[in-house]
Amino acid sequence: MPKKILILANHIDWVFSLRKELIERFIKDYSVIISIPYKKTEKIEYFKNLGCDFEYIKYEARSTNIFKELDLIKEYKKIIKQIKPDIILTYTIKPNIYGTYVAKKYKIPIILNITGLGSGFNNNSIKHLVTNMYKYACKNASFIFFQNKENYKYFIDNKIAEKAKSKILPGSGVNLEKFKPTKKSKDDGITRFLFIGRIMKEKGIEEYLEAAKYISNKYTNVEFQILGPFEEEKYKDVIINLNNTKIKYLGKSDDVRKEIKEVDCIINPTYHEGMSNVLLEGAAMGKSLIATNIPGCKEIVEDGVNGYLFEPKNTQKLIEKIEQFLKLSSSEREKLGRAGRQKVEENFDRNIVIKAYLETIRKILN
Repeated sequence: MPKKILILANHIDWVFSLRKELIERFIKDYSVIISIPYKKTEKIEYFKNLGCDFEYIKYEARSTNIFKELDLIKEYKKIIKQIKPDIILTYTIKPNIYGTYVAKKYKIPIILNITGLGSGFNNNSIKHLVTNMYKYACKNASFIFFQNKENYKYFIDNKIAEKAKSKILPGSGVNLEKFKPTKKSKDDGITRFLFIGRIMKEKGIEEYLEAAKYISNKYTNVEFQILGPFEEEKYKDVIINLNNTKIKYLGKSDDVRKEIKEVDCIINPTYHEGMSNVLLEGAAMGKSLIATNIPGCKEIVEDGVNGYLFEPKNTQKLIEKIEQFLKLSSSEREKLGRAGRQKVEENFDRNIVIKAYLETIRKILN
């Protein structure tokens, strides 16, 4: 009877895009059960066909309602008591913290993945609470993976986690076979920029829109695209009703390769990040990058080598970097793209992440 791995996550889309290859490898040696909120999608069917089982939960990522949070803990208790997994893997803050609380109760080993410090650490009113909850979780975890050096250092320096059971991974890694340079289907002389992500203030959507308005008024041959769901509804009206044909909302995508393929540069103006999958995928496809100079972006973008870095929340600096890119010749742009591809090949192959998980799980279970 194979040992059971229970994965606690918050969204099937993230499981599919970031953990697919990991789960494909797990299923060869283990039984895999995934706990997520239900969503009617082929992605769930894909994992079922692999042999995974599912446990559906009610989950609201941004809720702070104490009763809803207690309900989520109860659901985790019910699932863990019923399944009796041999090991639990968690991603993002709520599964990390609540999952550990329940895992300790039933004496089950658990591996946490810190995918970024998130808004909790940037909100002074709840920072102390979040820090203490993470201290509890890390103390009781069997192992903790971090996605960048700064997050790791913050947890170690503030005695939230122990060095002995912590390790830095290259984010979620990138599938280099799936994301690779592909020729654009048209070359009409327009330079296209792309923002990919949940549309919310902390992802830098306001700076992106301001920069896009300024540049599109100054230059004729540019286009700014936005791809992703509206996490904060207030931006829906702003973006849908933009009276600017050079700024386009593309909706959501089941395969971002189609959109990345047709642009010249990926812009990620986020305020905080674990390790930016958007930048990893863009670089793997040979695209130039413009991103904020923060942990989770600066590990991927080398200023002037494969793209440009600018200070977070600084629209003027973003505009300067966009203009710098616009002045490049096509061969100079291609050079940036090749350097990006080389960097992810050397440092961010998803197989590095898979190997680290397999070794850690074997060690814990043995």
